[in-house]
Amino acid sequence: MHVIRNISAVVVGLVIGMAFNMAMVVLNTALHPMPEGVGFDDPEGMAAYIATLPLMALVLVLMAHVGQAFFGGLVAAVISGNASMVVAMIVGVLSMLAGIANMLSMPLPAWMWIEIPLYLLAAWCAARIVRGWRSGKHPGEDSNFRPAD
Repeated sequence: MHVIRNISAVVVGLVIGMAFNMAMVVLNTALHPMPEGVGFDDPEGMAAYIATLPLMALVLVLMAHVGQAFFGGLVAAVISGNASMVVAMIVGVLSMLAGIANMLSMPLPAWMWIEIPLYLLAAWCAARIVRGWRSGKHPGEDSNFRPAD
């Protein structure tokens, strides 16, 4: 039963993460519309479009990608009963692989490769947050710390 729940957690986490990513992409294209006739299936048009984008538009793309791993990992960890870190990291790894494929398929600036390790960090942080919720502690909280009376 745990296996089915954990597989479902990964699937739902991926769907939620991708929904977040797509919402951010829609927001970004609303803020920075593509030129008439240019689409995601037009490599030359996309290269010209990306070259005109301000830095904040590219940062928003980076946030969308890393947010996919974070929110997807968070949802997967919440759904999973016994393997919150494992399912969150699976979402992070799959998101990272999709991110690598995306980086290779689009003419994005080289500095954006910084996002690749951030997928795993985001998923790990999401799982730590869920573990903290479950234990009643906050991530990074010292279990030996006791407030003064």
